[in-house]
Amino acid sequence: MAARLGSHDDELTENSEINVTPFIDVMLVLLIVFMVAAPLATVDAPVDLPRSNAKASPRTEKPLFISMKTDLTLVLGNDAIEREQLGAALDAATSGNRDERIYLRADRKVDYGDLMELINALRDAGYTKVALVGMDGGR
Repeated sequence: MAARLGSHDDELTENSEINVTPFIDVMLVLLIVFMVAAPLATVDAPVDLPRSNAKASPRTEKPLFISMKTDLTLVLGNDAIEREQLGAALDAATSGNRDERIYLRADRKVDYGDLMELINALRDAGYTKVALVGMDGGR
């Protein structure tokens, strides 16, 4: 409880104003603690990526799929292609439109490094709009 001094009356009156400075100080300290601790909580989390519960995003009328099989062969639409011919095959399929979204499907057993190599090959060919396709539903 605070009191005002220097009043005309000799008796002390109560001050009903709330001092929020300590509350703000505590909130700033908590903010800093959470900002430091949050990135540490996301390290080495085990993940199982093949399935997704996310709501499906709307697709274009004629989506362009690239599939990677377990033996690392590539299929563009329904046609098998060689990795060296990926850029030329995509240019033919998209008529050179590098802003078209490419939907990438990979078998569950494909190594993550091999999938990243394919994504890097797509980027090197000029296609940066790549969407990963997973199975709908939970486990």
